[in-house]
Amino acid sequence: MSESLSLVWLRRDLRLHDNAALYHALKSGRPVLPIFIFDRKILDALDDRCDRRVEFLVQEIDRLRDELAQLGSTLVVRYGTPVDIWKELITQYTIADVFTNHDYEGYAKERDKAIGDLLAEHSIGFHTSKDQTLFERDEVLSGKKTPYTVFTPYSRNWREKLTDFYLKAYPTEKYVGQYWKTQPLPAPTLKEMGFLPVGDPFPPRTVSRVLLDNYKKTRDIPALPHSTSELSIHLRFGTVSVRDLARQAKEADDQTFLNELCWRDFYFQVLDHFPHVEKNSFRREYDQIEWRNNEAEFDKWCRGETGYPIVDAGMRQLNTIGWMHNRVRMITASFLCKHLLIDWRWGEAYFGKKLRDYDLSANNGGWQWAAGSGTDAAPYFRVFNPTLQAGKFDAKGVYIRHWVPEVDKPTYPKPMVEHTMARQRAVDTYRKALKKVK
Repeated sequence: MSESLSLVWLRRDLRLHDNAALYHALKSGRPVLPIFIFDRKILDALDDRCDRRVEFLVQEIDRLRDELAQLGSTLVVRYGTPVDIWKELITQYTIADVFTNHDYEGYAKERDKAIGDLLAEHSIGFHTSKDQTLFERDEVLSGKKTPYTVFTPYSRNWREKLTDFYLKAYPTEKYVGQYWKTQPLPAPTLKEMGFLPVGDPFPPRTVSRVLLDNYKKTRDIPALPHSTSELSIHLRFGTVSVRDLARQAKEADDQTFLNELCWRDFYFQVLDHFPHVEKNSFRREYDQIEWRNNEAEFDKWCRGETGYPIVDAGMRQLNTIGWMHNRVRMITASFLCKHLLIDWRWGEAYFGKKLRDYDLSANNGGWQWAAGSGTDAAPYFRVFNPTLQAGKFDAKGVYIRHWVPEVDKPTYPKPMVEHTMARQRAVDTYRKALKKVK
């Protein structure tokens, strides 16, 4: 074909509304054609062929294709490795520029460099924008112009900078006439990519004013339906705009919800500035910990058979629906790292397999927070007591009995480890490791 196009490579930004890369493409003056690639390097590494994330992607891709079809255009969807797919696209279309949004993970950075180099060889422009965060990279720095490594001072600076300017939506709707006019194209199905549907419904992509008004009071109670927004999967894949959510939170004066968005930005900038956290402790000295790494105990934790009801309820919720309440994520993670002295990377990887909303930066940040090896300023001897946590956040046992119905029966296992002993063992082990470094 001879018509020169601007291509928009969608990744973690699966929406036409308020999309930075899409906006810049639409304003380029050329017809715009959106692209999505099911990356085989990622999909082939998934053990479970009933993966909720892949099913969600297929669902959302179909939604985007329908929206674009109503505008007389289409979404080109391919399955393969990005470099190979882009080599094909270069031969199939006359591409002037490619627009996409930033990604902060190590693999994504390597992938984007390879694609940028390939496009440059063919004199095709490669333009990237900030989209999935409110602030990124060097936008929120300390007084010494260095990245923050503790959340509280970062959050203060973040809030001061968060003016209405950063919450404005990109007006993509004004340029709908710029989409390249073409017939809908077929897209690979779950089955063609070797996956099977799970069939569970996904949460809606909206947050109600009622939830925002009550979020501070309800967000730590796992038994309450809709006590949290459950928007994490939509934020993960960009089916909602983080700017829209932050604007709603500010309008509702919900500082607690806004704080969660701040944590999200914080972990993105930690991953971006300190890429070693993908494989190692943020604080390197914590890599000296002598983990017990008992595989039989790890298996009991994975199955939700530890004898601690709140821990078991959380793990069974995760295994059943691919999601776990955030308060319980902290409890289960702390139990694995501190009570069982199992390497946080084991737990991080297990969550990575099971969570429908898995996001490397947040998952890694949360696990390192629980292990004490991350950015958190609290001392390493903070060890959650699962029994006290259950009494505080599930006082009537509603959440526990839902996921662990046999909790009051003789068949329910005794606690696999006694709390006081386990806490002291963890403190002693951590102290010994840190002494080695000094």
